[in-house]
Amino acid sequence: MDTAVTAKKKWWAGGYSPFNVSYGKLMMWYFLMSDAFTFGALLIAYGTIRFSSPSWPDPNEVFKSFPGMGHANLPLMFVSLMTFILIMSSVTMVLAVHAGHMRDKKAVAKWLMWTIVGGIAFLSCQAWEWTHLFHEGAWWGRNPFANVDGTQASTNFTNFFFTITGFHGLHVTSGVILNIVILANVLKGTYEHRGHYEMVEKVGLYWHFVDLVWVFVFTCFYLL
Repeated sequence: MDTAVTAKKKWWAGGYSPFNVSYGKLMMWYFLMSDAFTFGALLIAYGTIRFSSPSWPDPNEVFKSFPGMGHANLPLMFVSLMTFILIMSSVTMVLAVHAGHMRDKKAVAKWLMWTIVGGIAFLSCQAWEWTHLFHEGAWWGRNPFANVDGTQASTNFTNFFFTITGFHGLHVTSGVILNIVILANVLKGTYEHRGHYEMVEKVGLYWHFVDLVWVFVFTCFYLL
């Protein structure tokens, strides 16, 4: 009985939960789970429309441009570069979290900085892709791309594309801002004073979630 009471007091005092994780980490997991439902609903809706349609635009024809290459036909090369950048930023975030466990302030700052650079690079690539597609006539309510069978495509493709990739881009932007705030706190010595770098780990969970979601977005829009 005494043990149970003590555990309960720790829980309400902001200590450790019955799941043996901190309150902050538990709340982050709850948030990510609810966010996963939102992304899941969007992607399921897209898949339902996509596979119930008699024909659909060919991603190899829609996403074949590359910055600085003129009219070169390079199917999916640019989005592959975007994906590589985001995956590498996830690697640097892992290294930042590991450095936090080691209480290595300089290493945490270094790897967080590279994570921020990766996030900004990904967003810059996405901005170029959106701008290029806009100049080709694609936007919400407009779809200049023909279906694979040569028929006129509906606007479902562009509507879903800009909505889902835009929603994901908003998450990446939020992640970059959070990482900048955490980096500033690291440099100020905030977490050294607290005695732990758990905030780096919590933001790392969010960043890995954003990277994982991109894998599903990449599969749905660029590969199927």
